[in-house]
Amino acid sequence: MPKASPAFNSFNAGEWSPLLEGRQDVAKYFSALRRMRNFYPKIQGPALRRPGTRFVGEVKDLKAFTRLIPFEFNIEQAYIVEAGDRYFRFYRNNGRIDASAGRASTAGSGTPLEVASPYRTADLPQLRFMQSADVLYFFHPDHPPQKLSRRSHLDWSLDALEPQDGPYLPTNTTATRLTPSGATAAGGAAGTITVTASSTVGINGGAGFASPDDVGRLMRFNQGGNWGSAKITAVTSTTRVTATVQTPMATGSALQWRLGLWCKRNGYPTVGTFFEDRLATAGVPEYPQRLDLSRTGDYENFAPTERDGTVVSDNALAFTLNANNVNAIRWLLDDEKALMAGTVGGEWPLRSAASGAALDAENPPQAKRSTVFGSADVAPVKAGNAILFLQRSKRKLMQIAFFFEDDGFQAGDLTELAEHITDGGASAAGGVTELAYQQEPDSIVWAVRADGALLGLTYRRAQEVLGWHVHTLAPSKRAGSGPPAVESIAVIPSSDGARDELWMVARRTVGGVVKRYVEYMEAPLPGAASQADAFYVDSGLTYAGEPATVLSGLGHLDTETVQILADGGSHPDRQVSDGSITLDRPARKVQVGLGYDTVSQLQTLNLEAGAADGTAQGKTKRITRCTFRFHRSLGVKVGPDTDRLDPLPELMFRDPSTPMGTPDPLYSGDSTVPWPGGYDGEGRITLVP
Repeated sequence: MPKASPAFNSFNAGEWSPLLEGRQDVAKYFSALRRMRNFYPKIQGPALRRPGTRFVGEVKDLKAFTRLIPFEFNIEQAYIVEAGDRYFRFYRNNGRIDASAGRASTAGSGTPLEVASPYRTADLPQLRFMQSADVLYFFHPDHPPQKLSRRSHLDWSLDALEPQDGPYLPTNTTATRLTPSGATAAGGAAGTITVTASSTVGINGGAGFASPDDVGRLMRFNQGGNWGSAKITAVTSTTRVTATVQTPMATGSALQWRLGLWCKRNGYPTVGTFFEDRLATAGVPEYPQRLDLSRTGDYENFAPTERDGTVVSDNALAFTLNANNVNAIRWLLDDEKALMAGTVGGEWPLRSAASGAALDAENPPQAKRSTVFGSADVAPVKAGNAILFLQRSKRKLMQIAFFFEDDGFQAGDLTELAEHITDGGASAAGGVTELAYQQEPDSIVWAVRADGALLGLTYRRAQEVLGWHVHTLAPSKRAGSGPPAVESIAVIPSSDGARDELWMVARRTVGGVVKRYVEYMEAPLPGAASQADAFYVDSGLTYAGEPATVLSGLGHLDTETVQILADGGSHPDRQVSDGSITLDRPARKVQVGLGYDTVSQLQTLNLEAGAADGTAQGKTKRITRCTFRFHRSLGVKVGPDTDRLDPLPELMFRDPSTPMGTPDPLYSGDSTVPWPGGYDGEGRITLVP
């Protein structure tokens, strides 16, 4: 085989499927990797080692699944909500909000600000949310929609959304009459009335009223051409209820009446979003294909008509997807071209029948199934002008976007070149449970795999960049400790507004005990920063101050072996004892945490450099030397394969002019090394930190 000098000048195709290892005919083969673990590709092409995660605090119940929810009013006022078993806690400026001191605290100090919630641990995976200014709306099929309102950093409240005048089921067509006992209390204020039905026919399938299924349900009556409404507060019998007047009504019986859609019997909306200044909800369990949109600009008013029965353009809308089989709605998301609904059987754009017009109650909207991939019960994310959602198996990440040349929406599989990425292996659960999108600085879609791995997709549609990477949290070095896992993720702007931060709930075994910590991924080392600021440990903390040798405050890693960077230089590992470690030498800035170098690796696909008779695949070859190009790097080991050459030889960057007793400086430039491997058929190149 003749000599050749192939180049790997980009890694932004990410980790590829093992099924593609023979596809050197695909152009992106030369930008792809066989393994990309705890590294990620930049849009421009280089591969960066992922930064470490910084410890913020323990969740309230270390034994229970806990979820993180973003709350972003603006880039200066962004919060993380810790949602646990019937409570919410709050984080801001990289710390938990302390109710007593009125500030953010770290490492679990202070008294956490807490708000009670109706959601149990089992409810959390199905909890959906969306935000409007200082209000976060929550949806769950077993609970009435809730509103989390923020009035200040220390003033939060959670209240039930009280829908006004709707949404309703269709108008009664039976002979049953409903008779309210009155209209309003003295002075026109809402009052308590009784409503009596002439029979149970037409009420809940003929079963009549029941408690608690109908408590809290709305009713609408047409009396003399005017519609009024009331909310059921108690059920006396199958034909009699007590109610509170919502909108004024007349006296006398009503043959035209409607029962509210939302109630314990039918369930409640499972998803919601805002579209064209309306609150859109869908997914009530008994009516899984139905969508309801509020009145324009009045998000809690679902009145289908005016009081006199006339329909105006801004009245509420109700729409049911027309499909041959049941297509439960799994998600809603606004798009500039349509309100998009993801269902079990396909994806539907909902828009006005008039091209370019807003949705109008006077003209029924149109919905046509655009694609038939089917959606999982996982909230999608928006990246640029595309919606990314999970196919119903939870193993394929799909992209749906509007294409002007086709005047319609098209979807594609973003896991096509890395179908293995969502597979947890033979002994672990596969599929994705959560998605989050980090726009700055690197446009990454993050995903939680069911086995606790953190998946990343560097994604830029305009540049056709699509690169998958896998991230594993630093494991404990104690024998018998289970693997760490990421259980929930959320993204908010950093406190300085310079980037987006990925927050997570990390399940770890510390000192033989399973714990759950709130952590966030630090920023990569900035180009002008000192190497003493490099943060490449997990669940870590930073000491900055006068030179010290004894460092405390590490109780969350008690008995664990930690890695240390002291004033920019490596330091021998230490075991945390009673929350403290002792250094060999005093240091002003120290990064301490769990090391994840053992689970970090880059490995190329089989070398393809051509041959006199065609391809180099399957031919014996020998690499004699390699040149690596680095940018502000240090501590790199390279070789053909960790299984064949362990330990791999480390590249040396130290300059003879560097004074003794000072750390090696970060290196930028080329490093050419004789290759330590021999003849083989693959020609792979492996790099580990």
